Amino acid sequence: MLVIGAAFVDVIVNVPQLPTAGGDVTGMPVSSVVGGCAFNVDGALRRTEVSSDLLVPVGQGQYAEVVRQAMAAKHIPLLLQVQGVDNGWDLCMVEPNGERTFLTVPGVEQKWEPAWFEKLPLSQYDYVYLSGYEAEDEAATTVILDVLAQKAPQATLLFDASPRIKHIQPAILARLLSPGVMIHCNQDELAFMTKGTDWQSRLKTLYHLTQQPVMLTLGAQGTCLFDDQGERIIPAEKVNVVNTIGAGDTHCGGVLAGLALGQPIDEAVQLGNHLAALVVQQVAGRLD
Repeated sequence: MLVIGAAFVDVIVNVPQLPTAGGDVTGMPVSSVVGGCAFNVDGALRRTEVSSDLLVPVGQGQYAEVVRQAMAAKHIPLLLQVQGVDNGWDLCMVEPNGERTFLTVPGVEQKWEPAWFEKLPLSQYDYVYLSGYEAEDEAATTVILDVLAQKAPQATLLFDASPRIKHIQPAILARLLSPGVMIHCNQDELAFMTKGTDWQSRLKTLYHLTQQPVMLTLGAQGTCLFDDQGERIIPAEKVNVVNTIGAGDTHCGGVLAGLALGQPIDEAVQLGNHLAALVVQQVAGRLD
């Protein structure tokens, strides 16, 4: 299992509602923690004791130092140290219903280079995770996808579309919507990847492009799964939501863990639902 992506600092603030243009709201500081999609996926994998390599660049600067300390505290091997650029950070505003809105300041995680992959045994991985947050920069994503072309032919890439899907260049998106890539998205993200009159037809289109299961997260309803057996809903667990930070990331990690453990896709998605239900009941977006 190879998890590619970012680790950066989440500054989490509770707000009564999001400010409008020119507005002013008072926030309540909650915490400052290390997050990032790949970092959160790694947390889900570690919760299930599935072995994985976390490839996140750690640079130089105040945020990089926070990331470095957090990884050391969690006994996560530091596979990629980069000179001269700090890690990114984000301001996460959480509304009373648990919904979150991000303002992200990118850093070293958008600077991918071929040399960063040189020591990885690419041919030995069965599954690879990649987030849409790492696919926004065309040059960096081209580097990642060119390197991943060297993975084993039977290896599966799980692409988590992310809210940045609308900013991904068409040529990059075409490379991602190809055979051997599992797609994970929500309804808003689905609308940017395919055309169709409803989400059922859009899922069918994605499946025909990728020939891999497609997962559409539906919040409290659960996950809609589409594959060669058709469409079905894997129901969510009913829990009290604190916030939704890391829910999608953790869900991806749970699905990958289930597949790595040999579970059928329905059971793997249910494991993803279970871990996502755990993470939305806490402040941090990563399970420890």
